[in-house]
Amino acid sequence: MDLRTTRTIRSAIEIRAPIEVVWTVLTDFASYPDWNPLVRRLNGKPRVGRRVTILSQPPGARAIAFAPVVVAWSPPNELRWRSTLISRLIFSGEHGFRLESIDDGRVRFVQDETLTGALIPLYSRWRLASTRLGFEEMNQRLRQRAESAPRA
Repeated sequence: MDLRTTRTIRSAIEIRAPIEVVWTVLTDFASYPDWNPLVRRLNGKPRVGRRVTILSQPPGARAIAFAPVVVAWSPPNELRWRSTLISRLIFSGEHGFRLESIDDGRVRFVQDETLTGALIPLYSRWRLASTRLGFEEMNQRLRQRAESAPRA
C-alpha cells in the first residue's frame, strides 16, 4: 500500500467557448444533476469563508456528502473549497476549478484537488482512481455543454 499522506489530482481541458459561457455553465449548480458525473449536487451561494453543501459521486463509487468552506470565489476565473474531516492531520481536501482565457473563443479549464492527512493511503486505495475518472468525465461534459450553449 502506498503510504504517502499527500496526493494531488489535476485534469485540464481546452474548451472552444468564451470564458463567460464556461463560467456560467460551471456555476449553474442547479443543473449539475443533468450533466455533472462527479459533483452531483452543490447547494449554497459560494462566498469566501462560507460553506456550501456538496454531494460527490465519482463513477463507480459511493456518494459522499460534505460541507466545505469556500476559500476562493473570483468570477469568471476561480472557485475553490476546502473540506476537513476532524482535523487536517486526519483528512483534508482542497478542490478547485480555474478558467484561463486562451483567446476570445477558447478557455483552458483546470480542475485540481490536493488531499492530505493520515487517511490518504486508504482514500488512495478505495477512491482515487474513480475520482480521477470523475475529473476527466466532468471536464468532457463541461466542454460539451459549454460548446453547445447559445451565445449572447
